Amino acid sequence: MLRWFHALMPKEDRFFDLFDQHSRAILAGATALRAMLEGGKAIDENYQVVMDREHDADDATRDVLIAVRRSFITPFDRGNIRDLITSMDNSIDQMQKTAKSIRLFDVTAFTPQMKDMADTIVKCAQLVQEGVPLLKSISAEAAHISDITAQISALEGRADEMHDKGLHELYRANAAGGNALAFFVGNEVYDHLEKVVDRFDDVANVMHGIVIEHV
Repeated sequence: MLRWFHALMPKEDRFFDLFDQHSRAILAGATALRAMLEGGKAIDENYQVVMDREHDADDATRDVLIAVRRSFITPFDRGNIRDLITSMDNSIDQMQKTAKSIRLFDVTAFTPQMKDMADTIVKCAQLVQEGVPLLKSISAEAAHISDITAQISALEGRADEMHDKGLHELYRANAAGGNALAFFVGNEVYDHLEKVVDRFDDVANVMHGIVIEHV
C-alpha cells in the first residue's frame, strides 16, 4: 500500500523536468520577440509564437505549483521553488506584454538600442536555460551557477545603459519635430524591454539565493 502511495507522489526529478520545460519556453519566446523587432512581416509571424510559448510556460508553472503541494520531498525549499518558477514566469509574461504593446501601437520600426536590448533578452534566456539544470547539483555547481547569475546581472546593467541612451536619442529625434506620439510609443517599447531584462535579474537573484542557502 505504501509503495503504491509513493508511486503517486511527484518525483524530485519531475521538478527539474518542468524547470527545463519552462526555460525552453522562455528562450523560444525571447527568440521570437527579438525576431519581431526586425519589423515588417516578422512582427506578425513571430507575435503568435510569443503568445504560444507564454501559454506553454504557464502550463509548466501550474504543474510545478501542483507538484510542490503534492510532494513530500522537494529538491530544495518549497518557498524557493515557488519563487524560482514565479520569477521565471514573470520574465515571459513581460515578453508577452512587450509583444502586445508592439501590436497595440502598430510599431513597425525599431531603433538599434531596442534591438540590442532584445539581443540581451535572448542572452539572458540562454543563461537561465543553462543555469536552471545546474541546481540539481547545487554543491558541485555552485560556482558555475553564481557565475551565470553574475552574467545576467551584468547584462541587466548594460540594458539599463542602452535604455537610457536610446530614450535620449528618441527624445532628441522627436522633440524638434514635435512628434510627441512617436516619443510616447517608443518610450513604451523601451520600458517594456527594460522590464523583461529586470525580470531576468529577478530570476538570477532567486537562483543566487538558493545557492547561498544550500552551500
